[in-house]
Amino acid sequence: MNRKYKNLLIAVAIPTAYAIVLRLIFGVKDWNGVFSVMSVTFLFLLPSILGALTVYLSDKELAKKAWYRILAPWLPIILFLFITLALEIEGWACWLMILPVFLIASSIGGCIGGYLKGRKRNDRLHISLLILIPFLIAPLEQVIEKIPGTYKAYTYIDIEADVATIWKHVTRVKTIEQDDDTGYLTEFLGFPRPLKAELNYNGVGAYREAMFTNGLIFRETVTEYEENKKMVFSIKANTYEIPSTTLDEHILIGGKYFDVLNGTYELEKLKEGTYRLHLYSNFKMNTTFNFYAGWWGKIIMKDIQNNILKVEKKRAEGYKH
Repeated sequence: MNRKYKNLLIAVAIPTAYAIVLRLIFGVKDWNGVFSVMSVTFLFLLPSILGALTVYLSDKELAKKAWYRILAPWLPIILFLFITLALEIEGWACWLMILPVFLIASSIGGCIGGYLKGRKRNDRLHISLLILIPFLIAPLEQVIEKIPGTYKAYTYIDIEADVATIWKHVTRVKTIEQDDDTGYLTEFLGFPRPLKAELNYNGVGAYREAMFTNGLIFRETVTEYEENKKMVFSIKANTYEIPSTTLDEHILIGGKYFDVLNGTYELEKLKEGTYRLHLYSNFKMNTTFNFYAGWWGKIIMKDIQNNILKVEKKRAEGYKH
């Protein structure tokens, strides 16, 4: 085998193996107080180290090239992706969210690895330091108290129907058939799809269960109510009553990292026979990288909400005919 390609094989295989070992260690539940997959160390530092190792272990001539420093680190990332999917260590949902970060961070690491490669160096020392960095940083990160972040996901839709008809379909969402479900992102991520949500009566203190497939239920209690105008409700997911396979634990609604707090419907008159139905929710993220997790949380919640709004619009507008 050509020496250059042999070096490339080594440069990809070692970082990939290292990533798998680190994922297994950081995934041990009993060690969550020290190592956690849901950490800056794992999500941002690990891919940087993979990139640095890939370029650092490569042939010196290749390591000098800018394109190689940027693109070569993607090889162990892609291998890591397919291996974790094949072994069911991770799911598509998590990978969809973290892949952009992994690719960018690995390229940054590749540039660092190329810089180290060009310097007078002690190979063993540099490689040892790179490998050990997560084990030194992760415990320090876990000591830092997580500050939960609260976010709002806002959506709306315009409906051509009378106010009473619209409100009827807001308070009582009857069974949603598969054909009416347009939550394509959440479906791709593996989220259960909505089935129905019917209020037991109209007013403060009213209760309903927003039912989803696979046994997921959002228990909602009305805390503020104005007929045909506004409804505010608290939300509690039955997270610990459903099978662990229903949602990935890292994006589990009502779980350790992601929880929905409340929701609000508001109906605004635009003109005679046309109303704007607003739906927004407040949710909480509890990670050391809320700046990124919160962004994804908004995307997920907006997809769920837009799906429900489209169903309500279709039914309200169809009802008048």
